[in-house]
Amino acid sequence: MTSFTQTFLDESVELIKKLDVASVEACATGLAAVRAGGGRLFLLGVGGSAGHASHATNDFRKICGFEAYCPTDNVSELTARVNDEGWDTTFAEWLKGSRLRKGDALLIFSVGGGNREKNVSVNLVRAIELAKEVGASVYGIVGRDGGFTKQSADACVIVPTVHPDRVTPHTEGFAAVIWHLLVSHPALAQKQTKWESVK
Repeated sequence: MTSFTQTFLDESVELIKKLDVASVEACATGLAAVRAGGGRLFLLGVGGSAGHASHATNDFRKICGFEAYCPTDNVSELTARVNDEGWDTTFAEWLKGSRLRKGDALLIFSVGGGNREKNVSVNLVRAIELAKEVGASVYGIVGRDGGFTKQSADACVIVPTVHPDRVTPHTEGFAAVIWHLLVSHPALAQKQTKWESVK
């Protein structure tokens, strides 16, 4: 009998083989254009994806030279907005406070990509709508069918579903692989990471 560990790893190999390379390249090219134009990068996610957004903000700033921000890094403002204004507008109002504008970009991390009809991650939906209103670009690393992020994004990587019982762990696990690929991509990387520089 195959162990769960072997099954999970086999699914991971299958997932990698199914990843759309062109969509990853499109994200790299698009993000490079944002930086070249002096645009800022705002990284958004909810739950585990908020942790990804925070970590990736560090990488895009430190390795790739972006002016990058993560709204969920400021827990005081986040919780004040939830308390005072409601969850659905947390990101959009934060982005308005940062004067989101044409030339800027969002990078969305999300298992489902946001879905207004199912009332899931509506704060991501509202943030994306704001980005489209002001002419900012949208990029995503998402799972399932990509949701509202995929529908609206300039470029979006969908982590393929290889087993319906493990959509979340595979999506969140491989979102980390994909953003590390992006910050290592020759189109984006400007600095060597620390351990690679230690001889």
